[in-house]
Amino acid sequence: MEALFFFYFILSFLLTAILYHKLRPNIVGLISFYKNRHRLLTWYTDLLTASPTQTVVIQRLGARKTIITANPQNVEYMLKINFINFPKGKPFTEILNDFLGHGIFNVDGDLWHAQRKLASHQFTSRSLKQHVEVNVKEAVKSKLFPLLDSFADATAIDLQEVLRRLGFDIVCKLSLGFDPFCRGDRECSISNQVSILNAFDRAAEISAKRAAAPISAAWKLKKILGVGSEKVLKDSVNEIHEYIMEIIHERKKNIIINNKCNKNQDLLSKLIMDGMSDELIRDMVISFIMAGRDTTSAAMTWLFYALSRNAHVEEKLVNEIRLKFKDDEFDDFKEMKYLQACIYETMRLYPPVSWDSKHALNDDVLPDGTPVKAGDRVTYFPYGMGRMESIWGADRLVFRPDRWFDIEPGEEGGVLSLKEVSPYKYPVFHAGPRVCLGKGMANAQMSYVVASIVNRFEFRPVGPGEALYVPSLTAHMGGGFNVSVRRRRSLGGATCQDKEIKN
Repeated sequence: MEALFFFYFILSFLLTAILYHKLRPNIVGLISFYKNRHRLLTWYTDLLTASPTQTVVIQRLGARKTIITANPQNVEYMLKINFINFPKGKPFTEILNDFLGHGIFNVDGDLWHAQRKLASHQFTSRSLKQHVEVNVKEAVKSKLFPLLDSFADATAIDLQEVLRRLGFDIVCKLSLGFDPFCRGDRECSISNQVSILNAFDRAAEISAKRAAAPISAAWKLKKILGVGSEKVLKDSVNEIHEYIMEIIHERKKNIIINNKCNKNQDLLSKLIMDGMSDELIRDMVISFIMAGRDTTSAAMTWLFYALSRNAHVEEKLVNEIRLKFKDDEFDDFKEMKYLQACIYETMRLYPPVSWDSKHALNDDVLPDGTPVKAGDRVTYFPYGMGRMESIWGADRLVFRPDRWFDIEPGEEGGVLSLKEVSPYKYPVFHAGPRVCLGKGMANAQMSYVVASIVNRFEFRPVGPGEALYVPSLTAHMGGGFNVSVRRRRSLGGATCQDKEIKN
């Protein structure tokens, strides 16, 4: 059956190329697509770079056309100016429905608006400060530091996996109000944590493959038959649902026992108190766990990778952190300007979400003149946008945090300030009405974790070759990031740990 689908896919591309060749001499042919199927991100980026409008149209028989754009004006039009005409749309939500259900990242209209309003209370300035001072700091000191200390000057460790597990612990504390490593009075066990993390990974990977499938009928048929990857997806989602629903039921019992006087400030407690259904709470929590765990861990993994390849950047960052980072106080990380620039530059080149799609409700025309028909998929492409010379200049492929600075007039040659870059040129946190609610919290969390690590440890990659950027629902580093860990020496020559012991 799959061979039949593949034959149809090949035939549709071939017929499309023949049909449109005379009308569109620059149409991408079947041979080019086949050659580049394993490097689609780079290939799309090359096509967009060569396009006068930084927009390309992909069309084949038997499917709606897809418009891919790296044009900031188009992005602003989709995400803000005519936001109402570009919802996620049924084709998108159908793909992720089994995994994300009716969670905030997979719905439109009134349901999205209601969830966003509820969730917004979790991301106030007060909540942000409390989150960093309590949840993030505790996880770093009680879990991350001991683990990295145990690997110092020893065997290699997969830093990506370490940061993913740390991110999972932190987001569970924020959204669910519990430590997944030590749930309630139960004995601490890493095996339960690994099992649920693997379930999330499998569900995300298979859902992403659905979106990339040339013919949607293939995964739909496998779902009906309950075979292959669709059976794995179903089993993984069932495991996730059971895990989350057990937590919801336990929390409800605690709230009833305490006569609805619940002191927890986590998202789960607030959703229960608001009277939301168990299924909707479950879906919303799953969305927040996915976003909070994978995006921050991916960004930090790529930052440490970039630092390992740019010694002069690492040196400047270490100097700033030693000067400004106060471990036992909540800091305004905006004052650590070079750290912020490093984070921004990392997400420019390695965005946690490589692309995002909308589906037009009505016929439209993008600002660059590209016509859009009702039902067309319109995709904006952060990965490609970070590599557009028209946006970032000739050195766009160079990791250069200094590009994020402006020089304001002042004494001794001026004062460095961080640039205000349009979110439509740099849409790593989305933009417009659906801009990421957790943007500030994610930045504070990454800032604290990175500053804490850089102040105490240094990493060096183990193994040859460049890292592989793998797009999924959120991007990650293929094969992990294996590093050796060394304790960083203080200015006096001792390690940071030695200095703590002496004090």
